[in-house]
Amino acid sequence: MNVTKDAAQGIIAGLNAGLSRMEVEFPLTTEINGFKDSADQFLDANIQLAIAAGRVIHKETGKKVHLLLPDGTEYRRAMGLYGTGLSLGSGVTLGHLRESRPGKFGTWFRAQANSADPDVDAAAAGRGAEVFFALNASAVELPDIERYATDSLDASKPLITWNLALDTLRADLGLLGFPSKALHDRFLSFFKPVLYVRPRDYSKSTASPPYISNYSGILFREFPGEWKVMLQQPNGSYTVVEGRPTRYTLGEFKDVLMRAAGLDTDAQGSLLSFLRKGYKTKTWWEEREDKELSPAWRE
Repeated sequence: MNVTKDAAQGIIAGLNAGLSRMEVEFPLTTEINGFKDSADQFLDANIQLAIAAGRVIHKETGKKVHLLLPDGTEYRRAMGLYGTGLSLGSGVTLGHLRESRPGKFGTWFRAQANSADPDVDAAAAGRGAEVFFALNASAVELPDIERYATDSLDASKPLITWNLALDTLRADLGLLGFPSKALHDRFLSFFKPVLYVRPRDYSKSTASPPYISNYSGILFREFPGEWKVMLQQPNGSYTVVEGRPTRYTLGEFKDVLMRAAGLDTDAQGSLLSFLRKGYKTKTWWEEREDKELSPAWRE
């Protein structure tokens, strides 16, 4: 639960600094992985952690937190699992990204016809909330987050992307059937990371035993602190080896780890160094400084 409290404190620091768009990203556990294990297990754990963080935020700030699931189906499932535990005094409510869109007969008519309509309840909870989390969305649902932010939130209401793995989702932008890369430029670029914990594992071949050397590390940031590169030690702990105010690209992060691990033995500018790193050392979104509308995601 410590990482959940760290996430809540990062969000609170962002709220105090006047941030309206924030990102939280951290690995849940080594046992629960959104790509290796049950998707439902990952999604449910993410909801529980978001609820826990929301309660901390409400307790310390008095602000009501509204958690936005991708759609009505996910919302109703989550309500069945966690609805009874979210008492009126918890300061946390559940909703979904389409809760404010008129249905076939319109939101007002539905409210008059059936006051127990779960979508009406979600929309009402959203109107009374002050902080919003978007969670468990896929790349194709990112436009729904943008639409909710544009249509349902004014500039004073903060929106947090909670464990969406935005770097993974960004990689899908521009592919057939996915939103365009412009979504990053006009929307995702505004989300400043307030807690970011990204572990990475690498290996390097060497000319002498053991021939393959493995090294691991974490790219870390907790707002308002700086970005840090942390190298994993043989005992499993992590040591900060470098830090700076701006975000490291994935290529820079790997280079820092390699140097810290004593594995940067290729001559600068050599053919071997070029072959290891390749022609491109940045992702497409790391190269779009001239197109994105905000540098916040890099800061």
